[in-house]
Amino acid sequence: MNKEGTDKNMFFVSEEYGDVLVEVVELNRATLNEADEFKQRLTEDINNGYKKIIADLSACEFIDSTFLGTLVISLKKVTSLGGDLRLVGFKPAVHSMFELTRMYRVFETFNTKKDAINSFK
Repeated sequence: MNKEGTDKNMFFVSEEYGDVLVEVVELNRATLNEADEFKQRLTEDINNGYKKIIADLSACEFIDSTFLGTLVISLKKVTSLGGDLRLVGFKPAVHSMFELTRMYRVFETFNTKKDAINSFK
């Protein structure tokens, strides 16, 4: 699998693998401060026709409820168009939050980016 293109800003990196888009969240703490920018980015991805999206949270030690809400809103938006948003790379505290909030029932999650990408095939 080759990266076909990357686009970088301060906190987020887009990687394309065929028709799968991976949004890498390069934040130790994903909070209210970055949630709006990430929501805009995912909305733009969806509006640009991406229906297979992965949020790579490998770098995140912590995710607050606002950032989690952004993921849920984006999931609803993309599934309404026949797509899916999947998650990869949980550190222990993030994994615990997904357990506590029962979000593991809402999102498909994967241990590796490769597994997440292959899940769309």
